[in-house]
Amino acid sequence: MRKLHVATRKGLFVLDRRGGTRPGWRISKVHFLGDPVSIVLPDPRDDAVYAGLDLGHFGCKLRRLDPGARKWKEMGVPTYPEKPSAQEIGWDDPTPWSLMKLWALESGGPDADGRLWAGTIPGGLFRSDDRGKSWELVRGLWNRPEREQAFGGGADHPALHSVCIDPRNSETLRVAISCGGVWTSRDLGTTWALTARGMRAAYLPPEQAYAEASQDPHMMVQCAAAPDTLWVQHHNGIFRSSDGARTWTEIEDVQPSSFGFAVAVHPKDPDTAWFVPAVKDECRVPVKGHMCVTRTRDGGRTFEQLRNGLPQRQCYDLVYRHAIDVTPDGDTLAIASTTGGLWITEDGGDTWKAASVHLPPVYALRFGA
Repeated sequence: MRKLHVATRKGLFVLDRRGGTRPGWRISKVHFLGDPVSIVLPDPRDDAVYAGLDLGHFGCKLRRLDPGARKWKEMGVPTYPEKPSAQEIGWDDPTPWSLMKLWALESGGPDADGRLWAGTIPGGLFRSDDRGKSWELVRGLWNRPEREQAFGGGADHPALHSVCIDPRNSETLRVAISCGGVWTSRDLGTTWALTARGMRAAYLPPEQAYAEASQDPHMMVQCAAAPDTLWVQHHNGIFRSSDGARTWTEIEDVQPSSFGFAVAVHPKDPDTAWFVPAVKDECRVPVKGHMCVTRTRDGGRTFEQLRNGLPQRQCYDLVYRHAIDVTPDGDTLAIASTTGGLWITEDGGDTWKAASVHLPPVYALRFGA
């Protein structure tokens, strides 16, 4: 049975797709009611579900629910080493070497049983090889000298939010950091290359606009069937790569806006992608209070504005970077907002239906078994 896992400020909500005389998506279970759930991962390899919790004074927690189990197991969490002195690392690092938030969770690939990847604030990448029991900082990325050029976007410190595993070879992965650019490793994270060439940061002085290590990709996704094609919703707009992130092309003049946080790519068609536009920078609400999803089917040459079933009057819903997902067939998508709205389409975005308008603010969602 297909499920939708929705991580919110007040718990993890699970929706089922039901048939019968009243078909549709319904809330079937609620976990961690009252607790902020920052990220969720239904692992397609074994159907376990992982939930990252942000418990404030009590810190970040990671829980796993195994198939058929009634109780969640507490896992380990990424732990940073003791911060060295400025003399030891060669620069005065303002970043705290401590876990502030679990910002991304991804399974390690179909040929890597037990492997998980976690992105964090303050911008570190961690790997687990035992289903989340223990974690190791990927020092090959953390120790890069370019980290001195990274800084916080919406958060006070850099945030590693996107992890893309190449389905052809699970030792190849690409990550995106806000604001720290896009990075690629082909040896399981041992060595890294900065791969943000072509991205442009209008918030920097003109002579620094193309500095790769200071770019602000809001979210990065890759096409499962054509993993050399990646899409990025950047602070500056929309970027696309067709050469495995080596170079990026900016897609301009997208209406009603090219600003936003969320992006999804069709799992089978690298030219089809969806975005949720908003007013840029401080305002961050739908343009003119009319919510829409934009869709391209030709690699970004043209875009459609999809509004059927979405609120078109006095709407102020913002969709966060992890609050969009698409099923493996590419037909069913879900988006959810900071004001508790959840909309689902089963025809690629042509028509949307509200599954709920009363959820807590939504941080992330994922389809799973």
